[in-house]
Amino acid sequence: MMTASDIMSTDVVTVTPDTALIDLAKKFVETRFSNLPVLDEAGKLIGVISETDLIEQQRPLHIPTVMTLFDWVFAFGNEKRFQEEVDRVTAAVVGELYQKDPVVCTPDTSVRDIAGLMSQHKVHLLPVVDGGTMVGVVARLDVIRVMED
Repeated sequence: MMTASDIMSTDVVTVTPDTALIDLAKKFVETRFSNLPVLDEAGKLIGVISETDLIEQQRPLHIPTVMTLFDWVFAFGNEKRFQEEVDRVTAAVVGELYQKDPVVCTPDTSVRDIAGLMSQHKVHLLPVVDGGTMVGVVARLDVIRVMED
């Protein structure tokens, strides 16, 4: 049975929370990767950022509907959600956009289980973690390549 250690990439391109979004965009273009692990200052995996996260950042801001009645202003919508949208469109660094608590696997996770995790969580990249340290990544294309054999 093939496992993550058999198909993972160990030469991994990563970013940090302080990486500017313009630099992230350049990395996506240069590497042709669509997802990158996010590591903290100590090199610990803290999340994943994708091209979709970057594209979503450019999505127009939805302004909540308001109504005035007798000098009172009523807002329709969730204030917290609106603040999250404002934070999204004003983001300048990876730390303001990345997906925290990434779905991960271990080196001995079977390819079948990796496919299940990717499908269930709708992710395209699984960091491979061994003893709390990221040792590689498995991308969807890695799983698809196994199907050829």
